[in-house]
Amino acid sequence: MASKAALSGLETKPQSSSPRDRSELGLLHQISSVLAEGADFEATLADVLDALSSQLGFRHGTITLYNRATGQIAIDVASGLTAQQARRGRYELGEGVTGEVVATGEPAVIPQVAESPIFLDRVGRGRSRDLSFLCVPIKASNEVCGTLSVDRDYDEAVDLDRDLKLLSLVASMLGQVVKARRALEEERRELEEENLRLRAQLRERRGRQMIGRSDAVAEIERQVEQVAVSDATVLILGETGTGKELVADAVHYASARASGPLVKVHCAALPESIVESELFGHERGAFTGAVESRPGRFELAQRGTLFLDEIGEVPLSLQVKLLRVLQERQFERVGGVVPIDLDVRVIAATNRDLEVMVEQGSFRRDLYYRLNVYPITVPPLRERRSDIVVLADTFVARSAERNGRSAPKLTSAVIDMIMSYHWPGNVRELESCIERAVLLARDGAIEPQHLPPTLQTAEATDTTTTCDLKAAVEDYERRLIGQALRDARGNMSQAARALSTTQRIIRYKVNKYGLS
Repeated sequence: MASKAALSGLETKPQSSSPRDRSELGLLHQISSVLAEGADFEATLADVLDALSSQLGFRHGTITLYNRATGQIAIDVASGLTAQQARRGRYELGEGVTGEVVATGEPAVIPQVAESPIFLDRVGRGRSRDLSFLCVPIKASNEVCGTLSVDRDYDEAVDLDRDLKLLSLVASMLGQVVKARRALEEERRELEEENLRLRAQLRERRGRQMIGRSDAVAEIERQVEQVAVSDATVLILGETGTGKELVADAVHYASARASGPLVKVHCAALPESIVESELFGHERGAFTGAVESRPGRFELAQRGTLFLDEIGEVPLSLQVKLLRVLQERQFERVGGVVPIDLDVRVIAATNRDLEVMVEQGSFRRDLYYRLNVYPITVPPLRERRSDIVVLADTFVARSAERNGRSAPKLTSAVIDMIMSYHWPGNVRELESCIERAVLLARDGAIEPQHLPPTLQTAEATDTTTTCDLKAAVEDYERRLIGQALRDARGNMSQAARALSTTQRIIRYKVNKYGLS
């Protein structure tokens, strides 16, 4: 940074100033005008370098910026260098002259670069004895955010210290511009990170949505859309493995709370002795082992959604407190006396018949009514068979991607088997079967032998075994033609060529076997 005396020498007594003084004053005036115009950032810096070169005869000029996140220093704008040379101008903190200036915040002068061991010449200027190099830090609020450097032909008569003071003055003028640019870059980076987070959230939402084309799935989607706009408590009913958790995900991500947390609690997995502490948290010393205060799941879900899975497993002793929380929207930690306001949307799910439990006295009637504000029933897989193949295809693609393999095709025989099976484990069982089949499949196709034994028995598939040769041959022919038509997307000519037969025969067989 130039001293007051140096600045005084540049800016006062214009009547007796030398040509060098007038040139420097003209340069500073020109740079001030360029910075005041507020043009494009790179264009502004390029104009500054051009002014230095044209007014004072510097050969090459560079402005580097220091990236605090990566710790790297890179040329942002250059004058007299090719784009390829500028790309090579990258330094670590403390590396070379540029890295040392950024690290120390002190300017540097290399009178003859050929005699300097720290001059790296990374951009390829040439380590000539006839070249001098000057580098000064660009600072903003006493923080080094880059450098301004130039080189010129070596001349013993040139006052390099004066050049250094002038460059320091120009660098101080650039400081505020670079600071503003850095603020914009940090804001842009934060926006990009937020966009990445939102995109990841959207991918999660899409990856966790219900899959199917049945009327049942369409009705659930309609109900989700209807209830998501409110904060009403939702009760999701359905057998184990039907996808109740996916419905909870859909409600949360379609609501105004989508940017808040989605906290999930599997009530059946929590021992009765700690379920209260898990839900409501506890204060230090509330019980043996409570060595510090800890928030519960309700607190962790503030301004978001709390999903209580298997709500029917909550003990009666805790149901009273849960009812109070839902009614008053307040709770206290275990061992605490200070009420905590609650801003949480509650979604509950169960595979049990809560009405029967109410009649049996194992579930509180008032809690049931409080939870059953907006019920959504997820039907078992056997009642929406039109979704089975769609789900199977999706699980094949997911499993193949996870295992780094190409997705095999479902053969006609496999499709018939999964369509005939009653799926007591619902979607979860189907996903497990398909994942197993993908691991066992060879030659790009899933065959019946790749499915679990339960699907291959007559009892499990509701099929009968016949020893009639003609029926067996016709069954094989029907499956073979059906698979060929699927591969050809219904094109009979293409299917006929694949089976080395004629289109007329394929059409006859399609009518004979009633293929769709």
